Amino acid sequence: MTGERGPDGAWRAECLLARGVRVVGSAHPVAGSTNRPAVCDRIALHRCDLAAPAPLAALIVASAPDELYHLAAPSFVATAPAEQHALMTAIVLATQTIIATVAAEVPHCRVFLAGSSEMFGAVDVAPQNEATPFRPRAVYGLAKLCAHQVLDYYRRQHRLFACTGFLYNHESPRRGERFVTSKIARAAARISRGLERELRLGDLAARRDWGYAPDYVAAMAAMLRNDAPADFVIATGETHSVGEFAARAFACVGLDSREHIVVDPAFVRPPEPVPLVGDATAIRQSLGWRPTQRFEDMVGEMVDAELAQLTTTAAQDK
Repeated sequence: MTGERGPDGAWRAECLLARGVRVVGSAHPVAGSTNRPAVCDRIALHRCDLAAPAPLAALIVASAPDELYHLAAPSFVATAPAEQHALMTAIVLATQTIIATVAAEVPHCRVFLAGSSEMFGAVDVAPQNEATPFRPRAVYGLAKLCAHQVLDYYRRQHRLFACTGFLYNHESPRRGERFVTSKIARAAARISRGLERELRLGDLAARRDWGYAPDYVAAMAAMLRNDAPADFVIATGETHSVGEFAARAFACVGLDSREHIVVDPAFVRPPEPVPLVGDATAIRQSLGWRPTQRFEDMVGEMVDAELAQLTTTAAQDK
């Protein structure tokens, strides 16, 4: 597994460990990770850099996995040429290393690649499905598309069981602090405790297809249990605005979001004429997968987790 320090990797690792499965992870060789879930202490971690092929390939050969979840990828906004090069290298080169090594050394291994709705990019229709043309608008989406094409090439040439999940936005209390959903949940909790006074956001009308991360991880597992490899859109099929997310989060703590939110032009992005919203009909019909967590409950869980963290921190400071 790659990306075990991220939300998806942690959820998937927990499910595997609960079944008594040995989990091997590839940790980036940088100390002091800010997102290290407790599950990382229960798996076999090996230092690997996504941009360094040799150690990554050696780890796959040594562990000879039956399943491989490739979930790791830089998620920063790459604007400078050096940043774009680093992002493309980490996403595309790592995928090529993984797939080529599996093809040569452990061809029985089933591989899941975490794709992204950003691969669809500048869409003309909504919702999007597996037949929607790819038109990425950012280097991240472009890199994910290249990685998917690498997987598809090796799948066809070597008859591998490898598939890509086109993942739309999915959230949980483990979401990193820089994401707007986590930012909103954290601010609602802190404002309710008197620790902050306002939350600065961009376009409140911007809409996203937000799902629940554990549901999406369950879809990954279902795809690797399928009779044959197939790529699927993983999404809820409904959208909610940033303003709706904020209203629900603040309502969870008895506050009116309109009294605490300041729209900051610095955070406003160009509007998307056609929203990214996924049509998960194919995976629902083929594998029986469907989301289980309602939007409102997901937001509430994120806010509750932030409140619990504040309580724990306050107790430790006494």
